[in-house]
Amino acid sequence: MHNNYSVNVACLCDKNFNKYLEEIKSFFTFKMLIIDRDIKNDTLFNFDAIIVDSETINKIPENLKELPKILIKKNQNLKNETNLAEISFKLPLNIFKFNKEIVELCKKSEFHKNSVIKIKDYTLDKNARVLKKGEKTLKITEKEINFICTLKNSKSPLSKKFILEKIWLYSSGTETHTIETHIYRLRQKVKEIFGDHTFIKNIKNGYTLWKKEIYLLRIYFHQNTKKE
Repeated sequence: MHNNYSVNVACLCDKNFNKYLEEIKSFFTFKMLIIDRDIKNDTLFNFDAIIVDSETINKIPENLKELPKILIKKNQNLKNETNLAEISFKLPLNIFKFNKEIVELCKKSEFHKNSVIKIKDYTLDKNARVLKKGEKTLKITEKEINFICTLKNSKSPLSKKFILEKIWLYSSGTETHTIETHIYRLRQKVKEIFGDHTFIKNIKNGYTLWKKEIYLLRIYFHQNTKKE
């Protein structure tokens, strides 16, 4: 989302609101598409947010409910509805403010989405530097985040030498027991908070997040693919 025109917003309002927004949409710095409440999954493209009113905010299609919500309201006495939306506006719209806040909301939402990744039963928020499982959270360092993300994306275990030089950025002459200490501390923190002593596994060829059986399957398929 590098410029305003890459922001796509769905609009699910009553006929009067839809007509009003349609008339002024040429002034928007984002793309808006008016949709129907019965919109099918296969007719959707990627929306970044959804505009609703007090009547439709509780009638959003299931597949759009996770989108950031922009509420347009006729009066100021809509506290319950306002609490359900990330931002709200009253009529008549201030076009400059409307454009600015919607684009900023979508950028923040995309940034958050890109900073949060799923790892097994855990959620890793790279921006907040937090590893979470259920209601429990663990604050971790930037190096630990890089280590976990590299483990997640690696098709094979990471050697101590690789972790030492490429993640913790130590010189090649540094003893590997230094990295063993870092990883031990991380594993202890995970065990203490989540009761999980198998989150990071140390197998023959290095460290991995995956079970030994899954790793061996990966090796098997990789070797057989090369033969073909």
